[in-house]
Amino acid sequence: MTDPNTPGDVLGGLLADLRDESAVLDDLVAGLPAGGWARPTPAEGWTVAHQIAHLAWTDDWTALAARDPEGFGASLGGRFTELVAAGADPVEEGARTGAAAEPAALLARWRAGRAQVLAALAAAPADVRLPWFGPPMKPASMATARLMETWAHGQDVADALGATREPTDRLRHIAHLGLRTLGFAFALHGLPAPERPVRLDLTAPDGGTWSIGPAGAEDVVSGPALDFCLLVTQRRHRDDLALTATGPVATAWLPIAQAFAGAPGKGRQPEARA
Repeated sequence: MTDPNTPGDVLGGLLADLRDESAVLDDLVAGLPAGGWARPTPAEGWTVAHQIAHLAWTDDWTALAARDPEGFGASLGGRFTELVAAGADPVEEGARTGAAAEPAALLARWRAGRAQVLAALAAAPADVRLPWFGPPMKPASMATARLMETWAHGQDVADALGATREPTDRLRHIAHLGLRTLGFAFALHGLPAPERPVRLDLTAPDGGTWSIGPAGAEDVVSGPALDFCLLVTQRRHRDDLALTATGPVATAWLPIAQAFAGAPGKGRQPEARA
């Protein structure tokens, strides 16, 4: 009998969830007219097309890292480094050039790239760390990061289209990632990594409770899992979320929480209130 906690089984579950999360976003954009693809999203300067183009761009890099680590390094030292040296942002460049394509071509590119990611990560040795823009990651961590980004950028698309997505248990992956990146968030702001642990007590989409982190931690973040995931992906302002922080570390963390790589983002402004 196979141990359900073996790396391969964990990765398989993550890839299935990544596939399902991608399908939710696909359903949002598959039938959009050209005007829908040009609709602005909450991310400044980014349309729906930019959001999908960014995911396609990142998927291209992910598949390359999984299939050809040496090729990833060579590509990173090529056009990517040239853009940085010229003062350009490769992420913005990737979104801009991708969004310039016809919507049908862009959608086909994203779909093909996501299929390549799923296949490449499934074939990668589960315990081997793959190269990335930051620290190398094992395939399971890379799959978690892709799920988080797909969900987060999918939220931008949903907001732009006035759509509401039902929260699912897939949010647990994002919540785990949010907690794992606590020290990273402090470092981004020039702050030392906290020595006190933090625990999450979150209300799951089905009404149950997710307790993530050390059971004896005195610093606790509690509230809806959806709200916590919106916070750590910076899709909603702290003031618009029903989250409670107990303890000095949890209190200091929430305003700077960030589950994604890169420099601290601007975040979102609080919703206007009558």
